[in-house]
Amino acid sequence: MRFFFFSSFLLFWLTALFLGSQGQFPITQNVTVVEGGTANMTCRVDYNDNTSLQWSNPAQQTLFFGDKKALRDHRIELVRATSQELTIRINDVSLSDEGQYTCSLFTMPVKTTKAFLTVLGVPSRPEITGFTKPAMEGDEITLTCITSGSKPAANIRWFRNDKEDIKTLKFQIVNATGKSFAVRSSLLFQVDKRDDGVAYTCSVEHVSLYKPYMTTEVLEVHYAPQLEITHSLIIPQEGQYFKLECVSIGNPIPEPVLWSKDGGELPDIERMIVEGRELTITTLNKTDNGTYRCEASNHVGTSFAEYILFVYDPNALGQRGPDHALIGGVVAVVVFITLCLIIVLGRYLARHKGTYLTHEAKGAEDAPDADTAIINAEGNHVHAEEKKEYFI
Repeated sequence: MRFFFFSSFLLFWLTALFLGSQGQFPITQNVTVVEGGTANMTCRVDYNDNTSLQWSNPAQQTLFFGDKKALRDHRIELVRATSQELTIRINDVSLSDEGQYTCSLFTMPVKTTKAFLTVLGVPSRPEITGFTKPAMEGDEITLTCITSGSKPAANIRWFRNDKEDIKTLKFQIVNATGKSFAVRSSLLFQVDKRDDGVAYTCSVEHVSLYKPYMTTEVLEVHYAPQLEITHSLIIPQEGQYFKLECVSIGNPIPEPVLWSKDGGELPDIERMIVEGRELTITTLNKTDNGTYRCEASNHVGTSFAEYILFVYDPNALGQRGPDHALIGGVVAVVVFITLCLIIVLGRYLARHKGTYLTHEAKGAEDAPDADTAIINAEGNHVHAEEKKEYFI
């Protein structure tokens, strides 16, 4: 009986010791926080016999022993301290706080568990350099977007008028500066007039950001004028009001526009009125026929456009003669049909020719012998004219 009691007590003690040793291992979790944020570090045990818990930093400096603060750092404060939990808070976390923290349970032997604090470095807002305003058409320029302080390294993307630029030559460089990274990305391209007014945007993406940081610059490109003349009438006629407009694009805007006719000045300034880019002829006549030129320039270059004016007589347009083209077409059709009829008729006659007999053959038709046939033929000679056959 005593032996049974002793065995039961020993089994109970060993079980309690086993469960206690299992429950006394501290439990922690890794923590990730954005630089400047707050990190809560928690250590728990399922079973504790009033043994103290302790938090230490990566340099193995004790932060809290139970509810007693050991390190003088105003950023670190106690959140909760019981026999089964020790939670501390680190405010205004910096990159230097990153590392492996240790929770210790002071049993015999001491039991420890590690928790890694990851600090994300927030990238700075991007800055675009390399803009020279204005750029000249044909220039090669390099736009560079720079951001620093990211951890891990940030990613940079370029956009051209809100659409990602995938055609332009680009390259990205990442440099480590202590625990953070500086990232720069550059665009290299040759500008033309189509780049004038285009918005180039640098977008910085990072795991620490809710949405990307963006910076935009608008490119200004100077280029030579391009001109085109538009006219108010399709068929200018005598006596009509007629307007020419010199439509120009260029940067800077070309001013003024110069008008000329046939290489010289406008001949009739009373009827030919110039207002800005427009040339108005109040009453057209035949003397206005000729080549009109508008010319404009800026500091990049000079361009011109020409328009040949022919003034029609309204009476001639209203009394047009016969359409010779139409008449020629009708004649051609008639000739073609006539030729076809001749060919068809010729083939028909060739296939249906009659059989023609000589006088002797005619006499032999009813003769019983050759002599009779000859006599019949001679007897019929009197009627030869009546039996003549004509060949066509």
